[in-house]
Amino acid sequence: MAGERKYVSAEELKQHNKPDDLWISIQGKVYNVTDWAKVHPGGDIPLLNMGGQDVTDAFIAYHPGTAWKYLDKFFTGYHLKDFKVSEVSKDYRKLANDFSKLGLFEKKGHGVMYSFSIIGFLLMACVYGILCVESFWVHFLCAALLGFLWIQSSYLGHDSGHYQMMSSPGFNKFAQILIGNCITGISIAWWKWTHNAHHLACNSLDYDPDLQHIPVFAVSSKFFNSMKSIFYGRTLKFDSIARFLVSYQHWTYYPVMCGARINLFLQTLLLLFSGRNVPDRTLNILGICVFWSWYPLLVSCLPNWGERVMFVLVSLAVTSIQHIQFTLNHFSADVYVGGPAGNDWFEKQTGGTIDISCSTWMDWFHGGLQFQLEHHLFPRLPRCHLRSISPLVKELCKKHNLPYRSLSFWEANVSTIRTLRTAALQARDLTNPVPKNLVWEAANIHG
Repeated sequence: MAGERKYVSAEELKQHNKPDDLWISIQGKVYNVTDWAKVHPGGDIPLLNMGGQDVTDAFIAYHPGTAWKYLDKFFTGYHLKDFKVSEVSKDYRKLANDFSKLGLFEKKGHGVMYSFSIIGFLLMACVYGILCVESFWVHFLCAALLGFLWIQSSYLGHDSGHYQMMSSPGFNKFAQILIGNCITGISIAWWKWTHNAHHLACNSLDYDPDLQHIPVFAVSSKFFNSMKSIFYGRTLKFDSIARFLVSYQHWTYYPVMCGARINLFLQTLLLLFSGRNVPDRTLNILGICVFWSWYPLLVSCLPNWGERVMFVLVSLAVTSIQHIQFTLNHFSADVYVGGPAGNDWFEKQTGGTIDISCSTWMDWFHGGLQFQLEHHLFPRLPRCHLRSISPLVKELCKKHNLPYRSLSFWEANVSTIRTLRTAALQARDLTNPVPKNLVWEAANIHG
């Protein structure tokens, strides 16, 4: 019969989950995104990770209403058989629709202007202090100001990566390169590559790169089995060195955080000069070259090598505040093994996130990420609205008996250290066979 609908079952849809055969379902309609994955603005990782299943909730979270009109050209002509929407997804989609009708996704407030002003002021103060003042303590203060500048720039870059914070896509890309690559030395291309994967596979041990820190950290004993990272495409080998480092991770956590920015510099360079398909590679490399021109030049203006070393160490150490913030939001939350699933996307976000409770006047300090669950559920929502929607999200979690965890900054630190200590003690268990070396034996010979 003409016009009769064609259907595929959920099991048939699952077969189309490969790079050369990639289908997804949105609102019960099946789309072939095999070719689109190669040029998808969010990268191919999100589509590959969620291929072969319904992705409606994730699509709503990451795309504006204008994106729906582009789906028709990918439509296969098939509909998903027995397509059903869970009650929690219905409520989530209604909430997202309500926010859209209120125009919250477009109302960005004045936060961007304030942030740019603060960044500009801090940069000028730092340059002035180094070039025009000879005091060691002023130079020390300038190092701290630069570290704080990098924190605020990163928050602004995070905003620009999730939604268009500028007046046009072109200005938004310019802002991303300026505040990401040029000012902080961290590529926006690297951020998108890892961050989109993190959001969609929140706290999946094998899919979420933000939990894959072997050999330095392990938030779960499941890493002790040398798990394969789907994101990196390699095995996270838990050898004797990893066992030794993880065994003391609750002691090394804060010192490592003080130098964590160095890892991001390295990861940026590894991606930009890799064989991967990197969007705007040349632009990203030029931005990084700008950073590695002005930062060493600024450091060289200090009067002696002692102050230069101090300046670098202090500026990096101050950024540890931000790296600690990132880990507090996830390290002690629920974890799981396996890829993200479209039918429990909302539940995975609630299980894998922890909010940081703070006063309103401290919102600028946390960059909006203290409302981690709200941000994960509505990543396109400007941070100025996250506090106002928090009660609605909390009520939705309560209605469906889902976790909504909000801890003070101190409590979140305690919870994170407790998680790291638990895994550390498990790693010390010598009955768990892992090849050992002399360092490990020497460190544990007396228990």
